[in-house]
Amino acid sequence: MAGAELYIGLMSGTSADAIDAVLVDFSQPPLKLLAHHSSPLPPDTRAAIHKLAQPGDGEIDRMGALDQQLGRAFAQAALELLSQTGIDPTRVSAIGSHGQTLRHRPPDGTPSSNAFTLQVADPNLIAHLTGITTVADFRRRDMAAGGQGAPLVPALHQTLFHTPEADRAIVNVGGVANLTWLPAHGTVLGFDTGPGNNLMDAWIQRSLGKAFDEGGQWAAQGQIQGTLLSRLLEHPYFRLPPPKSTGPETFHLGWLDDCLEGMPGPIRAEDAQATLLMLTAQGIAASIDGLSVGNARREVYLCGGGAHNLRLQEALKALLPDCVITDTSALGLSPDWVEGVAFAWLARQNLRGLSGNLPSVTGADSPQVLGAVYPGRPSAGIR
Repeated sequence: MAGAELYIGLMSGTSADAIDAVLVDFSQPPLKLLAHHSSPLPPDTRAAIHKLAQPGDGEIDRMGALDQQLGRAFAQAALELLSQTGIDPTRVSAIGSHGQTLRHRPPDGTPSSNAFTLQVADPNLIAHLTGITTVADFRRRDMAAGGQGAPLVPALHQTLFHTPEADRAIVNVGGVANLTWLPAHGTVLGFDTGPGNNLMDAWIQRSLGKAFDEGGQWAAQGQIQGTLLSRLLEHPYFRLPPPKSTGPETFHLGWLDDCLEGMPGPIRAEDAQATLLMLTAQGIAASIDGLSVGNARREVYLCGGGAHNLRLQEALKALLPDCVITDTSALGLSPDWVEGVAFAWLARQNLRGLSGNLPSVTGADSPQVLGAVYPGRPSAGIR
């Protein structure tokens, strides 16, 4: 490990199911993933996160408490990762912590737009308890430059996955689905395509008390309801041109319930699940078709939790029959750890004074060094 350049990436997505931690060595380009660890979030913490994603009473106090709770949990995840490897925290250059998004209000194109984004998991605590310099708050600098603040991972996708031999789409299916378009020749683009797993997860939780639909097995038992699917696809977000980003503030069970009202008849729960899966698939497929130009070979690589949804893969293969569709393990990086690696990379970009955003993706007026730095300390540990 002599000469290693070590960074940790910490990530919790909109599904809020776990904190993902990765240890990355950048000393041998482009990078080497040395270790990974996933720390599940307790049900009460997940419930608190999802409750704060929607307006309600007592938000400031609840947010402050959650910020501290998650700061400790993120620090613990980083230390557990290092404990597994036997690597001393003093050997790590920095932690890149995405935090947990509670609210994302991107610019809407009007002069009066008060765009903002909010992530919690106090980086002061992470730096103090681990002793490792922590870089966090990556999204707001891009917003200050007029950008969406999301998605930020496309810059890493470009670094790792671009090829002049094919047009590639890297599709992260987390709570929200987002796409990075890496044309063989041309400008890199990226945006949120719409719901990913969040509606499917919320629906199966309500219907069956399960956290998620493993492999899409429950959706496979249902029938797609065309009328409902058409109503869901009427949401204006699907017609917006990029750059664009969204979140559970827009696509949530309340919105789904509104769409279910007034349907010609009752819909079985498994049929609704099958329809929600197709909503995710169509959002992704339509976006890829809208970006394709010319006759270059098209390749689609999935990452995030949705990469394990076999039913979703089948739906995408049917909608995009001319595309090679697999996951990012075919490119040398497990689909479960791409986003964690991205925030380790973004921390390194910050400390080197290099930009981390792609204006062609976010709509920012210029490249920006992303994140704020919270210095570590010589000795630390969870107390």
